[in-house]
Amino acid sequence: MMSMLSIFETIALDAGRTILEIRDRGAHTHYKPDYSPVTEADEAAEAIILEALAQHWPAIPAVAEEAVAAGQIPDISGGRFFLIDPLDGTREFINGRDDFTVNIALIENALPTVGIVYAPALNVGYGGAQNQASKLSIAPDFTIENRQAIRARVMPRRPIACASRSHRTVETDDFLAQYGDLETLSVGSSLKFGLLAEGAADIYPRFGRTMEWDTAAGDAVLRAAGGKTCAIDGQPLRYGKVGRSDETDFANGDFIATGASVDAL
Repeated sequence: MMSMLSIFETIALDAGRTILEIRDRGAHTHYKPDYSPVTEADEAAEAIILEALAQHWPAIPAVAEEAVAAGQIPDISGGRFFLIDPLDGTREFINGRDDFTVNIALIENALPTVGIVYAPALNVGYGGAQNQASKLSIAPDFTIENRQAIRARVMPRRPIACASRSHRTVETDDFLAQYGDLETLSVGSSLKFGLLAEGAADIYPRFGRTMEWDTAAGDAVLRAAGGKTCAIDGQPLRYGKVGRSDETDFANGDFIATGASVDAL
């Protein structure tokens, strides 16, 4: 698994380099049928990721955001597949902010087991597999210059929360209100999972639509760091949700991501 993670890192760095190149020359935006924005950076990064994954693991199907939007959905009935969001935080990217990420995850038996989250504009990444997680510092030449082991922390008396910058809801505010006056970090993309994984934040409630490729890589990192992501019923968030009559394939329900519990230490 760790060799898979190292390959994920290389692929993500290649995709991130391309995203920044496109941003520097000016990315053009168009809109998908659900009115969500997409740029040529999303599409170019996804092509890089899919090609590289197919070269290394041709037998493992890959579910990628833009491919799914185009109707390209592979058979995942084998229980092992990749989930890819080539540019999570497209709105942040379009609006000139830096908190967008490249996300690659392996799903096994409905759970994320290997993941990389890379924020190319911030020169930082997070990787996780086999109960080991790390924070990566990325050099200007897109190589890893430092790797620091990280662990999620047990929630302190006054926790720090993460909330979506672009998708914050009344339900999120109501949930956080139960903790009283707490510090809240407004962060875009899957970086919120990275903050929990490194112990810089403690709880990330998400009420409202997300897709599995939005969360899988960050969730894998957080779980590897000792944290957890659970649906509202308290069960671990699961992946590969297809064939439901009442919901879109690969759509998540509401969830709460948290740092480590006492019994996880």
